[in-house]
Amino acid sequence: QVQFVESGGGLVQPGGSLRLSCAASGFTLDDYAIGWFRQAPDNPDNERKGVSCISSSDGTTFYADSVKGRFTISRDNAKNTVYLQMNSLKPEDTAVYYCAADKSCAGRDFHSWGQGTQVTVSP
Repeated sequence: QVQFVESGGGLVQPGGSLRLSCAASGFTLDDYAIGWFRQAPDNPDNERKGVSCISSSDGTTFYADSVKGRFTISRDNAKNTVYLQMNSLKPEDTAVYYCAADKSCAGRDFHSWGQGTQVTVSP
């Protein structure tokens, strides 16, 4: 069974850091692009928005404008895990964070969503 398990979320003060992990089981991560998405509690359309993605081929990374310079995505294929290092966190980063896989970062068919991990940024 293909599955992701996200972890590493928590409560942190503004300006703090967290590192999220996305561990895969049932398939090999290095065959896929892996994206991080988030779903904010005040999101009126309740959709998951893309935060970052790392390609399978050459490790090219992509970031939403709102997190550029603060977040870093990386992958450890030996551990079948992708990470999201989040620095200089802001209250607007509060959300449930998910990872998912697709053939490329430009794909429209991300799948194998995990249960998510809650990130709360608050004084």
